[in-house]
Formats: sequence, C-alpha cells, structure tokens
Amino acid sequence: MKKRVLAIVLLWLIIDVYFFAAVQTLTVNTTVYLAYWLFDGLLGATIVLSAFTGKTKVISWLMALMLLSFVPKLIGSIVLLLEDVTRLFRGFPPHSVGVSQFVLIIAGVFFLLLLFGVTRGRHYYKVRRETLYFPDLPEEFDGFTITQLSDIHSGSFSDAEGVQKGLDLVNAQQSDMILFTGDLVNNHAAEMDPWIPAFAKLEAPYGKYSVLGNHDYGDYMRWDNVNDKDANLVRLKNVHKEIGFRLLLNESLTIDKNGESLALIGVENWGKGGFHKYGDLEKAAARVPDDAFKVLMSHDPSHWDAVTMGHHQHVHLTLSGHTHGAQFGFELFGFKWSPIKYVYKQWAGLYEQSGKYLYVNRGFGFLGLKGRIGIWPEIAVLTLRRK
Repeated sequence: MKKRVLAIVLLWLIIDVYFFAAVQTLTVNTTVYLAYWLFDGLLGATIVLSAFTGKTKVISWLMALMLLSFVPKLIGSIVLLLEDVTRLFRGFPPHSVGVSQFVLIIAGVFFLLLLFGVTRGRHYYKVRRETLYFPDLPEEFDGFTITQLSDIHSGSFSDAEGVQKGLDLVNAQQSDMILFTGDLVNNHAAEMDPWIPAFAKLEAPYGKYSVLGNHDYGDYMRWDNVNDKDANLVRLKNVHKEIGFRLLLNESLTIDKNGESLALIGVENWGKGGFHKYGDLEKAAARVPDDAFKVLMSHDPSHWDAVTMGHHQHVHLTLSGHTHGAQFGFELFGFKWSPIKYVYKQWAGLYEQSGKYLYVNRGFGFLGLKGRIGIWPEIAVLTLRRK
C-alpha cells in the first residue's frame, strides 16, 4: 500500500507541475503561486505520512481531496499537451492566454462534477434493469424478478438517511427475491450492528439469500489471535440471519413456485491473483440436477471465466460484484469506462457467453474513496423470461 500511495502522489505532483504552466500564463501573482503549491504540498505530505503510520481512515478522506485536485488538472493538462504539440511547429512561442483560460474552465467543470461525487455520489442510487431470456426457464418463473445487491460495506456508512433512501428503493422494486453477493462489512462484523434494523426490513416473497465477499472474512485487519478472527466470522454469519438473509456457504437450495423450481447456488469468495479461493463450485452444485435452471451467486466476477464457464454443468446466470466499477468512471450513451476495466475483464453490467450470463453489480456502498464519481451505487433488477 505504501508504494502504491507514493506512486499516486508522485504522479499527481508531476501533473501539478505541468498544469502550473496555465496558471503562470494567466497571472504573475506570487500569492496565487504560494497558495497553489502550499495546498498540494501539505496534502501530499500528509497522505504519505498517513500511509506510513497506518492511518487508513484518514487516507481515504485525504485521497478524496487529492482526487478533487488531480483529475481536473489531468484533464486540463491534456489540453495543454495538445497546445505544446502545435508549439513545437511554431518555434515554441509562449502559451496562449485563450488556451490557458479554456484549460482552467475545463478543470473547473470537472472539479464541480467530482465535488458532487464526493459529497452526494455515495447515495446517488441508480436502479438498473435487465431482462434476460432463456429457452429452458421453467414456465412458472417466466417474469420472475430478482433484485441484486452487492458490496454494502457498512463500515463506511455514516449517513442513515442516505442509506435508508437506498433501502426504500430496494423495497419499492417489489421483486420476487433479493440476492446479496457479498462484502457486508469492510473488516469487522460489528460494523453492521447499527444498520441491522434497517436492512432487516427488506422484503421479498421468495426470500433473501446471500454469500460472503473477500472483506467479510476479516483477512485485511490484524487480529490479536486466530480465535478472535474466527469469532468475528461466526458473528458475521449470525448478522446475515438477523437481517433475514439465508447465507449460502458452498451450497445450494431449491426455489419452488407452483410445482416448478430453479436451483440457487452460493459459493464463498473465489478471486484471481492474490485473493483467497474459499469458493468451491463443485461442492456447492453437487446435489443440483444437470437439467435444473441454475442461478449462481459468486462475489468475484473473475470466478466466472476461471471456473464457472468451464464447469460441467450449465450455469445459466451468475451474479457478482466486487469491482465497485472502481467508484470512478463514466457511463454515457451505452459507453462505459473505468480504470478497473484494465484489471477485470467483466467489471460492470451484463455479459453473455455461450448462452451463459454474468451480471456484475457496481455495488451499494463504497470503500476507500468516500464517494462515487460517475459509477453510481446500484440496485439491479433482473427479470427472467422464457424465450
């Protein structure tokens, strides 16, 4: 983490130096210069100091402030770079005042967008709907609706009214079933205690079901001993019960409707790279008939390509989360981008391959960055239809 923070701060300072050319073009006021470098210098130094002293909660707020400075300057620097390319062919004259003014205007617009994301974006919930067609869907489940939640990260919450707005939206969908695909907390089961009454009021006639995510195991915090860590996981499993969710731990169950059924399968977290591989699809689906219609909950979408697609049973629909869409990016006119796409092949929304579907939820909560910018918190509503 320390190396990562240092790299980010270094990149930010490089952009700072380049963007400063626009400021110098528009003013020679030394007070402006001092304020420019004093703010960024103190913020950068504080971030590095917090990283090396382990103050992770402070870092998340400081990184949000840094983002407010970094991204507008990065966008503005792209315009400056284009101007510098033309200056090479014009004898390298001074920067244009007009271009520098335009750069500051662009930077200001992006600053306002980022400010909204950091202050309001964390509870700017979006209901996203998809209708999926399957030729072998049992007739009784034609039109069956699933509301999927993922990555609640209750340890990051502080605004009860904002959270309740999201929960009210969930109940307003009146879906047949609610599925939660992991990361109920950041690290500790106790983070969920203040929110149990609110989440317990979620309702669905065919039940509420859940799986664990990578943060639920307590792997990212230092415990006094192994017994404390084990007790934390036991407590977290009980929290799922208290909010009315049936937690599936590498197991399956049958959802019945008027004499027909579908198989709901839940695996523990399985992630590529350095993430733990607690999930066992073979074990979870051991009692599921080959011809059953199958819905799988698996927190990390990398499990789909690595395991699910190659499984001997046809898993019709997999629901995942984990990526958060990096909580930063944009989605406009059907086009979406986030830096997380360079880490995860499937990172947000619906994917299809060989008649099998994967839906990656952008997450209900937030972690690290104290907000969301462009990739808004999500409540997914999936309607199953018989083709």
